[in-house]
Parts: sequence; C-alpha cells; structure tokens
Amino acid sequence: MSNTNQELADFIWSVADLLRGDYKRSEYAKVILPLTVLRRFDCVMEAKGTRQAVRDRDASYAGEKKDGLLLGISGLPFYNISKQNFETIGSDDKNVYANLRDYIRGFSSEVTEIIDRYDFHIQIERLKDADLLYLVVQEFAAIDLSPEKVSNHDMGYVFEELIRKFADASNETAGEHFTPREVVKLMVELLLGPDEARIRKPGAVLDILDPACGTGGMLAAAEEHIRKIKPGARINLFGQEINAESYAICRSDMLLKGHKAENIRFGNTFTRDWHEDRSFSYMLANPPFGVEWRKSEKAVREEHEDLGFAGRFGAGLPRINDGSFLFLQHMLHKMQPLKKDENGDEIGGSRIAIVFNGSPLFTGSAGSGESEIRRWILENDYLETIVGLPDQLFYNTGISTYFWILSNRKPAHRKGKVIMIDARGEWVKRRKSLGEKRKEIADEQIADICAIYRDAEQIGQDESHPQYAKVKILRNEAYGYQRITVDRPLKLRFEVTEDTLTALSASAALQKVLGDKTMDEAEVAKRQAEFVAALQLLTGQTWPTKAEAWDALHKAVTSAGLIWPSSALFQKALREAVGVRDPKGEVQFANPKTKQIEHDPDLRDSENVPMDQDIDSYLAEEVTPHVDDAWIAETKNQKTKLSERSKIGYEIPFTRHFYMYEPPRPLSEIDADLKSLAAEIQKLLGEVTE
Repeated sequence: MSNTNQELADFIWSVADLLRGDYKRSEYAKVILPLTVLRRFDCVMEAKGTRQAVRDRDASYAGEKKDGLLLGISGLPFYNISKQNFETIGSDDKNVYANLRDYIRGFSSEVTEIIDRYDFHIQIERLKDADLLYLVVQEFAAIDLSPEKVSNHDMGYVFEELIRKFADASNETAGEHFTPREVVKLMVELLLGPDEARIRKPGAVLDILDPACGTGGMLAAAEEHIRKIKPGARINLFGQEINAESYAICRSDMLLKGHKAENIRFGNTFTRDWHEDRSFSYMLANPPFGVEWRKSEKAVREEHEDLGFAGRFGAGLPRINDGSFLFLQHMLHKMQPLKKDENGDEIGGSRIAIVFNGSPLFTGSAGSGESEIRRWILENDYLETIVGLPDQLFYNTGISTYFWILSNRKPAHRKGKVIMIDARGEWVKRRKSLGEKRKEIADEQIADICAIYRDAEQIGQDESHPQYAKVKILRNEAYGYQRITVDRPLKLRFEVTEDTLTALSASAALQKVLGDKTMDEAEVAKRQAEFVAALQLLTGQTWPTKAEAWDALHKAVTSAGLIWPSSALFQKALREAVGVRDPKGEVQFANPKTKQIEHDPDLRDSENVPMDQDIDSYLAEEVTPHVDDAWIAETKNQKTKLSERSKIGYEIPFTRHFYMYEPPRPLSEIDADLKSLAAEIQKLLGEVTE
C-alpha cells in the first residue's frame, strides 16, 4: 500500500479519537467503516453528477418497479433520491440526526442492505445520545474520497487497512472473521504461484470464490496477487458469509472497488448455496475450526441422501461437531471441469486452498464419514499438497494449522502423489501478542516455503539438500489402509466361589428365568435364593470344562428339588457367573454343532494393513507369531448389510511422517545434574540455618 493510502487510512481512523470513552476500541469500526462507505458513495455520486436527474425521475415516475430505471440514470451500481448529502448533513447541527437518517433511507436497496447489516441505525442512536453525531459527521464531511483523489483500487486498499486496524483493535474476536495477513499471503501464493502462465493467457476470465469469506481479505489478496502478474486481468470475485457485520464489510469493499457487490451473498453456505449454478477457477477459504453444523443438519443430510454426488455432500458427512469437510466438499463440487481446446491444451479445471486444524487429517476410523471423504479425495487424485504451519498464528486459537492445496488439474509430475511440507518451524516471534497470536511468518520465510513447494520433487530426492527433512512425497495409496478386526477364542475355566454366588443372587437375567408374569417380586426372589443356596455346597470347586461344570451344577440344583432351566438366557447368565477367563482354559463355541469358535470380546483388537498387502499374509507375518490362535473376524457392513473381513480407510498422519527420534540424555549427565542440584540445595539450606 502506498504512503498516501496509508496516510488516508490513518486519518480516517483518527476520527476514533472522538469516540474514546463512549466506545470501546473494539467498537470503533461499528462507526468508522459504515461512515467511510457512505462518504465514499457520497463523493462518487457527486463526481458522477447524476443525483438531480435521479431525483427528478423518481419524482415524475409513478410506477412501482423503478429500481432499474433509476440505476440506469445514475450510471452507478447504486443511487440516492434524498436531498441530503454529507455537506448538508454536516452543516446543520440541529437536524443532523433526521438528515442522516433521511440520507440513508434515500439509497437504493443495494446500499441500504449493507448499512442494515452493519446495524448502523443502532450506532446513530448511540452517537446522538452521546452528543457525538454532529462532530463525527463533520469529520467525515471534510474527508475527500472522490474518484479523482482516490481511485477504486486505492479505495480498496484504504478500506482493507481500516479493516486490519479494526482486527488489531478487537483481537479477542478478530479470529472469527479475520485471517492474519501473512497467512493469507502465503496461502494465495501457494494457490496461484504455479498458474502464472494461465493467468497471463489472453482473454482469461478468472472467477474466484471464498465460501466463508468473512470481511473479504482472502478475495482481496487473490485479486492483488493476480494484478501484479497481469494488471488488466478480468477477475470476478464471489463469496458467502454468515456473519452479518463481516458480510457488510466484504460487500462494502466490493462496491468500493467497483466489483459486482451482488456476488457477495449473505447466508449459511451449508443450507443455501447462493452460487449454485457456478463453477470457479480458484477457491480459497479459512472456515471456522471445529464448529458444529447441528443447525444445518436437516438440510445437509437431505442433500447427502437425496442427491448423493449430484449434490455437494456425496462423499460422506463428518461428525456433527466439525463441519470443516463440508466446506471442502462444497468447494470441490464447484470445480470447473477439465477440458482440452482445439490445440489439445488443457483448459478449465480449478485449484483450491483451504485452512484446517489437525482434525481433518486423521479423525474418524475406517468407514466413518471423515475417512470416506478422505478416501474420495485421494482416490480421485484431488489432493496435491499439505503444508504444516506453526502454532499460535491465529488470533483466537494457538493450535497447529494446515494448508490443503487441491486441484483437478494437477501437473503430470504430481499426479497420483501428495506432497507434505513441514513449515512448522518457519516463524518469527511477534513483539506484541494479539490474542493467541504470538508468531508470524516473515516475508523471507514465505519465499522459502514457496520455493520448497515449487521444488519439492527435487528436494525430496536429494538427501543432501538442506530442506530435505521438510519434504515427504507419498503415493495416494500410501494414505490408505485395510482395517481388520482380529479375534481370539474365549477360553474359560469354571468355579463356584462366594463372588459367584453373590453375582447369581443379583442376576436380573436369572430372576427373569426363574419367575413368570403371574408371580410377585417376593416369590421370584425366594426362588432365586433357593437356587443360589443349592449351589452353595459346591463353593470352592473348580472344573476344567463346561460339560463337567454343568453336570455338577445340574445335580446340585435337581437334588434340592428345584427345576434346571433350559433356556439360552439361563445358560448365558450361569456361564457369566461361574466362567473365569483363563489362557489355558477350554475354548468356547458360539455354535457347538458347527464348532464355530466364540471370540473373546476383551481380546478383540484391530490392525491397519497397508493397501498393497494381503490381509491373510499380514496376519501370518505380524500377528500369529505372537498369538497363534488369532483370526480375522467377519463383520457386517451397516450400509450394505454384507459381511466383510476388512474396511478401507484413509488418514494422513502428518506428524508421524516428520517425527525425528531424539535419544534420551545419558544417565551420567542426568546423575551429574541431580548431584549439582542437591549440592546447591544443601548450600541454600546452610545459609538459612546460619
């Protein structure tokens, strides 16, 4: 940003001095940003010279739908039919309140919607009650924001600087709608850097979407980067935002820069896609981390179940407490199809950059919504790069974050692979913390990360390269695995102890077997006590097999003149009481007739088998040498209702791939430190007792 623009932004922000005491610092923007927008529009309309013509036509036209007519006469994306302007409002201290409200009501719907989203009417009341309204309007009336003085491009820079100041002033909430500038810069360079030739191509039209656009910082940074490459580039910016104030700021910024403000829409991206019929060249987003989507659940599930891959969420649904993957699926759904022109060159296709926390890398086991989404992304070869960022980069969280770079037009040398870049150490300490933000990425480090990204293949193959440890490149299949369930037989010995009798006395299942609906509780309890008493004579006895145990128990019960129940429920309740797990015990059968071995739930385990390895070979090589009676269980797939021996899963264990073993300190060093500390403590104690 030029010094002139910086000075103008500083001058506008200096109006906040009038607000001090009546407003918190974090509230200054509620006044300054909407007034900046209104003053800019006022200057633009004055320079255009069509205001009186708009008023005249409004007065003479009796029809209802005159918006399009008045816009045509205005020659701008907005108009105003009020007789007021900043000069008249700022020159009448007695009527400033009424005149300002009349001025705002006179705008076309495009502007009044923005001002309403700012809730500026509330601030007008506050300023009036504090006797500040006239003073503040006077200050803005003195600022020249005419197009001759400040171009649309420069006005955009000025407004972005005001937004940055707003974020710095309200750091406790800034992270909800503002991404740190250096993070945005790095993200944009990784997204657009490989496409410089495409951007320079004559006639290229670049449509850019941020589905969680906040105040529009990422869209602005993307546009700025492209204009450095090609100043006359045709760029269309699109966004959607759920926070009303952030939406108002973003839409204002678009209008101030001369973009189509209607491309920025207000609303929940999950429940209503306002850009439903469009696809985009580039998409980027920093969606909120770990925010649940319960309020949108009905609409999202209906789209998933009714439309499948014809909708946005065909790959699967993540757990309800984190909607990150919903944003990514939304973006992937809006990629432009990849085609070839008459010369055989690739055209179309899209690139995506999104910021995630660590959860989407690995949350969810095989078959879960998250795993299925990762599987779809990797099997379709969309994921190109993951960049691990330093922690403490964002205003409202200190957790580690990651860039995901995706595309449906990966270059040939990157097809079928995913690059992981460890940039967690690329940071400098801030002089002053802003909320949780204690670190930032310097320009030199941004350049280094981009260079690693550009040359990743060469770096990953050269162990002597200084950046070699920061790059890992794996085939897509390497992130997949086959999840098998490993079972072992249930082995029991049988015994009657005091604990056995106590368990039978409290057994609800035994109570159910011994009684019926005609008996009262006392009668059933009496029967249960008699049954337990009959077994008391066997206390201390042990049997190696179920058959021997059941024979002894049966004789004890029938000898007491009691009935031996034959139901499966009784058999199960009795075995739970007298059966004891024993590695040397008798193997139990789920179906004695077919000799189907019963598995032990306590010994059930699971293993992740590499995609390129046979699961039976894995069992023989990795499991049975340690437990020779193990087998792979068949489980029922809840979706297909079919039995399966394995489930396909995908995860990206980023941290594991960059783990560096650090051997513990030698015991001699630790011992020497302990002796030194002990001697120091003794010395201090000696000084106290002297």
